[in-house]
Amino acid sequence: MYKRHFYRTGNHSGAWDDLPANANELDTLIEAARKKIEPWLSAVFQAEHLNLLVGSGFTTAVGYVAGAAATGMGKVTFGTTYDAAIDAHAQAGATAMKRGTANIEDQFRSALALLDGLGVIDKAAEKTLKDAIDARLSGFLASLLKTESGIATGKDLAARAAAQRLLQSFLLSFASRAASRERLHVFTTNYDRLIEHGCDGAGLRIIDRFVGALSPVFRASRVEVDVHYNPPGIRGEPRFMEGVIRLTKLHGSLDWFFDKDERRIYRSGIPFGAPVDHTDIPKSPVDTVMIYPNPAKDVETTQYPYAELFRDFAAAACRPNAVVVTYGYGYGDDHVNRVLVDMLTIPSTHLVVIAYAADDRLKAFLEKTRDAQVSLLLGPHFADLETLSTNYLPKPALDYISGRMAELLKHRPADPTGSASAVFAPPAIS
Repeated sequence: MYKRHFYRTGNHSGAWDDLPANANELDTLIEAARKKIEPWLSAVFQAEHLNLLVGSGFTTAVGYVAGAAATGMGKVTFGTTYDAAIDAHAQAGATAMKRGTANIEDQFRSALALLDGLGVIDKAAEKTLKDAIDARLSGFLASLLKTESGIATGKDLAARAAAQRLLQSFLLSFASRAASRERLHVFTTNYDRLIEHGCDGAGLRIIDRFVGALSPVFRASRVEVDVHYNPPGIRGEPRFMEGVIRLTKLHGSLDWFFDKDERRIYRSGIPFGAPVDHTDIPKSPVDTVMIYPNPAKDVETTQYPYAELFRDFAAAACRPNAVVVTYGYGYGDDHVNRVLVDMLTIPSTHLVVIAYAADDRLKAFLEKTRDAQVSLLLGPHFADLETLSTNYLPKPALDYISGRMAELLKHRPADPTGSASAVFAPPAIS
């Protein structure tokens, strides 16, 4: 079933082991697949409720085009006497979640759990471990900013422009929804601000839980705010403003901070791709920077704000006629997978998976689902951002003019002479 390149959309499927080297044969193969995939995705993207879930593969794909190195998730060394215990605990957690080899996130989870325990029994050891975690977390934040900087200000101007174009085209393909449909809701497990950066370039407005202009504050109360306008000459019939999306960062963000004095979470104005020595980047981030698995060490904030964020995810996905499209998500987060499995218990929901490969984690997830509710676009061909945006994603625009023209031609009487000019002739002026 899982070839190197494989697609399954609706009642159509296709698979091939290797792409042909001949350009003409490749174009023919792409065109045949496009005729089936693009119309299907166009219909899916106009579902009543559309959600996009992106993971680290999304940043990797954009960074590859821009020539920027992606943030590494490899394991680190804390340099303490507890390293072996931390690694063992991290590996046990990764194995339980079927993630395979533990990565830096697993290590941070284990180290922070140990830090809480040491705070009870050994204050000196707690400080030593905290300093080590601060150093590794600072390095991780620096690598995130370096990736952002490579995408935004890379030396190769052509590659940088291509990455920006693909990023904006990708987001607009999802965001271009009819006014009768609910807003696109984007969810991400990434800590970087690539989506926000792409939305700024594409002119998309973002609605999230933060309120404020100078120092936006996270609000726990979910208010269904939106952006509307009144067409000229029409009263009492506000319409959705185009170019608005909702955004939820499930694992937090590198510019989210916890203010201990005010006991609130706010978003700092750290520029995209800022230098590591930016004044708003703390030297001791373990207690302040709100990135999962690093909530501030406080009883109130242990589950806050992540509980609210995941409630948003479950509420958006687990309802009738909802669609979730995943791109660059590795299906290694058990808490995210659980929501997706629950969603698919509703017969009218659908999941579209766009992934570089079908690894063990994705296969294990698919075994819990029904084939009729899952569409697959697997392999380097479909995961390539250029190929995907150019050939398979719907046109990133709401082309009302072409649609209206098609309707007019459909209902217009056929010209008996067969002349095309008669069909498109302008009306006579009397």
